[in-house]
Amino acid sequence: MTRLVCCAGTTRTALVDGISAAGADADAMAHTPSADAEILAYGRPVRAPVVPVSPTGCPTPAVVTRAVLERLGVDCTVVDAGLAEPTGAPTVTVGARAGDDIREQDPVPSAPGAFAAARQFGRKLPDDELFLAETVPGGTTTALGVLTALGDEDVLGGEARGAVSSSLPENPLDLKRRIVAEALEASTLEPGDAAGEPLVALRRAGDPVLAVLSGIAAGALETDTAVTLAGGTQLVAAAACLRHGGYDSRLSLATTSFVAEDPAVDLDRAAAELDLSVTATDPGFTDDHPATAAYLRGEAKEGVGMGGALALADRAGFPMAEVRDGVREVYDDLLADDQREAPRP
Repeated sequence: MTRLVCCAGTTRTALVDGISAAGADADAMAHTPSADAEILAYGRPVRAPVVPVSPTGCPTPAVVTRAVLERLGVDCTVVDAGLAEPTGAPTVTVGARAGDDIREQDPVPSAPGAFAAARQFGRKLPDDELFLAETVPGGTTTALGVLTALGDEDVLGGEARGAVSSSLPENPLDLKRRIVAEALEASTLEPGDAAGEPLVALRRAGDPVLAVLSGIAAGALETDTAVTLAGGTQLVAAAACLRHGGYDSRLSLATTSFVAEDPAVDLDRAAAELDLSVTATDPGFTDDHPATAAYLRGEAKEGVGMGGALALADRAGFPMAEVRDGVREVYDDLLADDQREAPRP
């Protein structure tokens, strides 16, 4: 039995101007993970007051994941990994609280406790296989913070030192590196000071979602459950946390072709450094529909388990043409609901 577990949470790091495209504006961004959870559960937001789109209208990758899971009949569980706003989706609680800006001295004080509770949850899940996903605006920046604290800032190689992907077409890597440098200074850490101590890296330079996701993965690996990290460079940071925590079991990463083709990162290098089996699936998106055109412009790229869902569809022999049809249907339903519920002028 296969289950997708999506860890949904927030970090105030996302409020830095120019960091993330996961929301039309800063106010909407706080609701994005809550809305993503509802889209996974119901196909549309039911309590969150926003339909998660980027400033240019790119839809959340939750649209893709929902379309695939619905058609394959795969079970999905959402874990509250530090939500700042309530969600109408059923969630599992592990004691995570929303993360502060990583430039604070102690931005994720709930990380150790949330990791421990998530680890126990991961140990108890009865499934043979878990696909672990995330939704957290600003998460690539906090992932770089964790990798740098661990001394693995070069694990993704790419164009330059300290690389992660981005939800934006133009990756603001210089801004991310500057924020991470300020974060480590605030925490009195040097790059690599948290090597072998992933909870320190998660607490001082990360976000609650990475702590919870890493905890679930650790618990699952302890019970010989197959674990696939369903996502992009944020999930590479989770893999680094597991390796630094002494977990040497087999790990897989399932991501999208959009991340694999991102010139800023080198997934082959990450696979070799962290002993990861990497699958990158191309959904064959076209530019004839707004649900898919934005991805071809370099937006979003990954998130909410999109790469994992596409890998599951491919493994099941489910045609990508039908996946694309499903994405359009979910997107059109979302926008239709949004327009029906919009106040009249």
